[in-house]
Amino acid sequence: MPAVIDSHCHLDFPDFAAELPAVLDRARQAGVVTMICIGSGKDLAPARNAVTLAAQEADVFASVGIHPHDVAAMTEETWRALDELARAPRVVGIGETGLDFYYDHSPRDAQRAAFRRFVALARAVRRPVICHIRDAHEEAAALLAEEKASEVGGVIHCFTGGPADARRYLDLGLHLSLSGILTFKNAQPIRDAAVAAPLDRLMVETDAPYLAPIPHRGKRNEPAFVTHTLAHLAQIRGISVEEAAAATTSNARRLFGV
Repeated sequence: MPAVIDSHCHLDFPDFAAELPAVLDRARQAGVVTMICIGSGKDLAPARNAVTLAAQEADVFASVGIHPHDVAAMTEETWRALDELARAPRVVGIGETGLDFYYDHSPRDAQRAAFRRFVALARAVRRPVICHIRDAHEEAAALLAEEKASEVGGVIHCFTGGPADARRYLDLGLHLSLSGILTFKNAQPIRDAAVAAPLDRLMVETDAPYLAPIPHRGKRNEPAFVTHTLAHLAQIRGISVEEAAAATTSNARRLFGV
């Protein structure tokens, strides 16, 4: 299998605690050469854990943030801690952050305010912004433009829109990351966007432990399974797996500087 990067996974989650060395080994055996561990959850623990793991594993890098679901509980102390964590040596992105208007676990105004502040943090530390967007593509793209996210770049992780949504982000110079959802039967709009987008703007991810691709759908996801999403991307674009791997890996290396 050619070298591939899992651009978004949650290796610090309890789902992997009992067998993380085995999970990492399976990923490496599958050709996964780099994993971006997303340190973003309800509090600072995921960010701290991701930074710690990245310091221990040569092929793991970290991001730091607070998930949009939980930004209503953020305090100035949280922001100060994140500013410090964001400057750690192996932190390569800010987030995941963004807008989730599907669940609305945090009030929308709180989500908007935090998203703007996270983009500002990304610009301050010169790291790309990792965006979680659900049912808010038009507003998110407008906010990213207003906050000049293009100055540091970024990625719409687990992209779930169609071609028109993709174009909004591509016009800002951002990347799209495709998860196992790409393989699902009801994901034709995502596939259409993945075919229409320039190959040099696409990445692949697992979002492990979530969203396992076919043939593992319904099981706990892990970085090794990113190869199925990669193969599906190659198939729908009519290119070889090797070409898809080379492109998505190069794109992730360029964006995250890894």
